[in-house]
Amino acid sequence: MSIPADLRVYTLPSTCIDSDHPEIQALVQRLVNPADSALDTAIAIYYWVRDEIRYNPYALSNDITGFRASQTLQLGEGWCVPKAILLAAMCRACGIPARLGFADVRNHLSTANMREVMQTDVFYFHGYTVIYLEQQWVKATPAFNAELCDRFGLHALEFNGREDSIYHPFDKEGNRHMEYLNDRGQHLDLPYDEMMAIFRSHYPKMFTELQQLSSPASSSNRWQQEVAAETAS
Repeated sequence: MSIPADLRVYTLPSTCIDSDHPEIQALVQRLVNPADSALDTAIAIYYWVRDEIRYNPYALSNDITGFRASQTLQLGEGWCVPKAILLAAMCRACGIPARLGFADVRNHLSTANMREVMQTDVFYFHGYTVIYLEQQWVKATPAFNAELCDRFGLHALEFNGREDSIYHPFDKEGNRHMEYLNDRGQHLDLPYDEMMAIFRSHYPKMFTELQQLSSPASSSNRWQQEVAAETAS
């Protein structure tokens, strides 16, 4: 694909979008047919990240290295920001310009414990990927894997590479799902310090709770147990 000179920086590795990591390079070589168009490549990568990397909102690192795309790939799970970073890294590894976008949203997909520890239904710094395809930037949101959407009665987000893929406002029953409240702009890489300052300000109880989880496995088990309890009916 022909890339304008001012966009080439969005094809290069950066601090968290470590698209030159050997495991990311090896993965895209397995997934992508070199003969495919950039559009088809981005679509294939989107669905892989959406469904193969499980959503886990408790997989929150207190260190910037935990947000690297290669780390999310190794864990096999993450929340919206790490998954958006991984999608951007895989696109860049294929020579497709990609960057990160952020917004504050009111999210109705949560569990009783999440609502209690967050003490709000506003998710600050929700992350998505912005990909340059066919001479335009399009938004892609790979956060919720299809299996999780089925359990919560949500529409899984599709991506065709030509239109923005952002959260549906309503679930399958017509109940409120997602409301976009504030646009925080688009970035070459993760604005880590700004994001963590916002999190510590708005989610103090959650940070205390997460520090008590001894390992990534314990955070995953906790989330799976909460999902099972929330969707039991």
